[in-house]
Formats: sequence, C-alpha cells, structure tokens
Amino acid sequence: MNAEKEELLEIYEIGPEIARGLTEFFAEKKNQTEIQDLKKLGVTMEYGKKGGKLAGKTFVFTGALKSFSRNKAKEIVEQLGGTTTSSVSKKVDYVVVGNKPGSKYQKAKEINIPILTEEEFKKIIE
Repeated sequence: MNAEKEELLEIYEIGPEIARGLTEFFAEKKNQTEIQDLKKLGVTMEYGKKGGKLAGKTFVFTGALKSFSRNKAKEIVEQLGGTTTSSVSKKVDYVVVGNKPGSKYQKAKEINIPILTEEEFKKIIE
C-alpha cells in the first residue's frame, strides 16, 4: 500500500501502467478505509513467503557472479523467504558484490549497507 511507483517498477512483471494504477488506487482515501475495515474484520494481507531462512531480508546484486546467474541468485533468495531489488536504499539488508561491481556497490558503502562477497552470500544460503 505504501510503495512508491519506482519501488513497484522493480517487481518482476509490473510495468508503468500497473504501477501507476496501484499508486492511484492506494492514494484514494475511500480505498484505504476499505482496506482498514477488512483488516479489522480479520482479513490478513501478507506479501511474500512466510518464514524461511532469509525472511524479511532484502538483497541487491551487483557485478558478475561466478557460481550462478543473477536470476538464479534472486530465485534462491526468494525460495528462502527473502526479497530482491535492483536499487540500493536504506531498506536493503545486504548488497552482494561480484566481479566488477558498479555504482550500487559505491552507494551501499556510502549509506552503510552490509556488503557481502559471493562466498559470504553462499555461506548464508547454505
């Protein structure tokens, strides 16, 4: 509900039209009230998988990984209950750096996001 258009665009298969529609929908007071009413009635609304070794953790990948493709790494994180995003912000828990990391690595250093090597990431997912 609180996601900005840019955050929504980072989600696989959400394009500009869907992102715009979602932000407009959730900006309307009437819709916010209805959702709150549903919550009061006991409807639970959850995003992502519950539990898992990486539940609640968000990862960003930058640079080339040796052991697997970036898509495979993202898939592993999601299977373990975590999430991935393509941009670095204070909401990110870890930035995983491969060979020749880009500007995401620099930004993570600037805002003190923990940086993991590929080997450290592999230990976490084992």
